[in-house]
Amino acid sequence: MVSRQAGKKALFLLMPFILVFFLFQVLPLIWVFVDSFKSNLGEEWGIGNYEYIFESRYFRQALFNSLKISLYSSIVGMLLALPCAWSLHRLSGRLKELTLTFANMIANFSGVPLAFAFVILLGANGCLIVLLDQLGIQLGFNLYSALGLILIYSYFQIPLAILLMLPAMEGLRDEWQEAACLLGAGKIRYWISIGLPVLMPGILGTFIILFANAMGTMATAFALTGGNYNLLTIRISNLISGDIFLDPWLASALSMVLVFILMLVTLANEWLIKPGRLRAKAK
Repeated sequence: MVSRQAGKKALFLLMPFILVFFLFQVLPLIWVFVDSFKSNLGEEWGIGNYEYIFESRYFRQALFNSLKISLYSSIVGMLLALPCAWSLHRLSGRLKELTLTFANMIANFSGVPLAFAFVILLGANGCLIVLLDQLGIQLGFNLYSALGLILIYSYFQIPLAILLMLPAMEGLRDEWQEAACLLGAGKIRYWISIGLPVLMPGILGTFIILFANAMGTMATAFALTGGNYNLLTIRISNLISGDIFLDPWLASALSMVLVFILMLVTLANEWLIKPGRLRAKAK
């Protein structure tokens, strides 16, 4: 009886959050889903928008570019964040707090300011490029290409991955490595048999968050390329706010394609880490 009353009180306290979540998350998603089946200035119903998206080479290229940049930047972020998170886990005291503060600041440094900073540093006439030219070094690097976008995306992906992986690193016990050493296992064997399996749910979950973060990024790429690079989020923005190619119903269909991709990746992540959860419960 007491637990039921406590549950009702908790549900009552959660009502404002549930209401806000429904108004700003669920209701807009339903609205976009319904509008995605409208075409011809909203006068016709059907799957014409989806057929046009997958028949158009232009939109297929936008989808491929978004997937490529998101995948590569997420991989780079994870590869560089894992050793950094492990090193940060081994630190303590004031230095660890300062490093976490700095990582948090970098993770939130994105959008137009980040694009402007990279243009100043690595643009066609950026200070670093000009300095290297004076030294006789030709990089041949184009900031406004896919490689430039991957570099910029990785800049805020790495600190975000560090912040997300640090709690998983805290779950590793020094006693496990000591016990593995006593049983004759080296460091490589320890990480293969114990460390990585324990961290795998956190690694997969962090990778999914990085991938979703990159797929949904628009301001940084738009500020850097002026909308000239073909990305899914930029195409959605142009279809909503464009003066010539205004088509919010097609933009809704593109948004649902983006939602479907993120849902598919999330479900794949749940399917991959579910056996690990079951084994942990069994133990």
